[in-house]
Amino acid sequence: MINHLKISDTTLRDGHQSLMSTRMTTEDMELIANDMDEIGFYSIEAWGGATFDVCTRYLIEDPWERLKKLKLLITKTPLSMLLRGQSLVGYRAYADDVVNSFIGRCSYNGIDIFRIFDALNDEWNLECAANAVKQENKHLQLTLCYSLAESNSMNNSIFNLDYYLAKAKQFHEMGADSICVKDMAGLLSPYDAYELIGALKQTVSIPIQLHTHYTSGMASMTALKSIEAGLDILDTALSPLALRSSQPAIEPILVSLRDSKRDTNINLESILKLDAQLEIILKKYSEYFYPLKSSVIDPKVLEHQIPGGMISNLVAQLKEADALDKLDEVLADIPNTRKDLGYPPLVTPMSQMVGSQSLNNILFGRYEMISDQIKDYCRGMYGRSPIKINQNLINKAFPGNSYDPVASPPNKNLPNEMGSAKEEIRFLTSEIDEILIYALYPTTGMSYLRIKHGLDPQPTLKMTDTSQNFKEISPVTPTHESNAVKSSNAKKFNVYINGEQYEVEVDPIGGNITHISDIKNKSSVNTHNIPSSKQNTEPTKPTFIKPSAQSNDATNLLAPMPGILINYVVAIGDKVKSGDPICILETMKMQNTLPSPCEGTIEDLPFIDGSQIIKGNIIAVIRS
Repeated sequence: MINHLKISDTTLRDGHQSLMSTRMTTEDMELIANDMDEIGFYSIEAWGGATFDVCTRYLIEDPWERLKKLKLLITKTPLSMLLRGQSLVGYRAYADDVVNSFIGRCSYNGIDIFRIFDALNDEWNLECAANAVKQENKHLQLTLCYSLAESNSMNNSIFNLDYYLAKAKQFHEMGADSICVKDMAGLLSPYDAYELIGALKQTVSIPIQLHTHYTSGMASMTALKSIEAGLDILDTALSPLALRSSQPAIEPILVSLRDSKRDTNINLESILKLDAQLEIILKKYSEYFYPLKSSVIDPKVLEHQIPGGMISNLVAQLKEADALDKLDEVLADIPNTRKDLGYPPLVTPMSQMVGSQSLNNILFGRYEMISDQIKDYCRGMYGRSPIKINQNLINKAFPGNSYDPVASPPNKNLPNEMGSAKEEIRFLTSEIDEILIYALYPTTGMSYLRIKHGLDPQPTLKMTDTSQNFKEISPVTPTHESNAVKSSNAKKFNVYINGEQYEVEVDPIGGNITHISDIKNKSSVNTHNIPSSKQNTEPTKPTFIKPSAQSNDATNLLAPMPGILINYVVAIGDKVKSGDPICILETMKMQNTLPSPCEGTIEDLPFIDGSQIIKGNIIAVIRS
């Protein structure tokens, strides 16, 4: 009896999220969307995950418009999205009214299948979103985030077969229309997959879907054994955006199953034509592609367990922090930090939280700087950890008697947010989709909306988040020449940016750019404050300096890493003590509260909320 395997395509969402930091534009997606609709996929995953954030933060695009445009072009195939439970497409738990409103608008604008997961597999964080999807009469797919603990197999003390079957039963009872096994780091081995999928098919009566990544090299083998065990739906990507840290490629799967009982009934020739189109489109994105190594797999994933999308993002964020040379140390620290945190599965937002904390550990000393999100996690604001969190970490995060854990679902402790969001942005818009952008991302969302509505200029340089050092450079006419000191080894190079030609002098001893000339306008740019790309990244706490002679009673708080200034928590004239919070700086999408280095009075706060901060910028001046 023929039992066709159904295929869900991930090219327009997780394919480019895993391999090129989610940078594919809506315009490029439109070029192939209609042809993809003709293939006969079970569904096309085209939204959710990091796409929403990247659209507003980096691409300066409206994510809602992307969804609407794709829905007009893809009319035969259901559109699916990835949703982070109570965290939606953000990095914290949102109030129920935000969750309900967001899912309602997703449904209205074109989403048919909602794949909902929680990083901790905690049903507390799934209930509100699941109920909202059922209210919209859409397909609810609940997700088992596959993870391992102390061994590289399902035979471990936490994430074992009994654990997954118990979760599947809970999800079925919650009204799931299907269940997805989400193997975000490619850790599911072929024979464990055969056992797990077979057991799930015997335990619940709803379809089972597999989402895996090729990071470890096992994904195609895992897919085939899952198919043998009765898998209903498999996630694949078109080959140009498959393999490496992405999904299995569809092409070999089609050929392997051809003329078998599990034949996909998808035409290979049509897929190959799409591949050729996509190859042309992707030429412009070559700078984003990971890996940096020759190997197309990362066997170390079996140790650090970082999921596919996080690999490319971690590399980008380490570049942003001028700390790419620390990658191996960060990867080595991640298993230890994860253990201290009670073995959370490494999927968004936990993967970002653990990765960011490991970077902080390497740069500043172990748990010397703990992000606000990690503190919230320790309190239970992200749900219940799989096992108990290390008490030493809790003591470090909450000195004295300041630890106040929650004992109920996180959303029950959150007041409604939509009303205040509407009020705060009423000067700009009353459109519900735009209000949701602001509610999800108050800082970067507001920056995007100001640009969209013409209050701020469209960036002339769409520099990536990996190139913050040159964010200040634009074709302007400065009023003075550089007085930077250069050695006799400085050499001149021509650099071309957006059609503009610049003459750049580079001193090879330290790598410092000393002078930039705009050839067309015959002008110069003072680069005295542009930092070298080779900065010291030895462990250090948030930096402060006491400048000199004229102001020996003033202390400057310096940015320890590049990022976005979320807001100050003090005002000019406020009295502060050493250790009092000064501001919140977002680095690697995690928020860190920077403390005052001394007792004194706030004399100057040089930036405004939402400012891009470069490592070493003076964030506050405190006079003793």
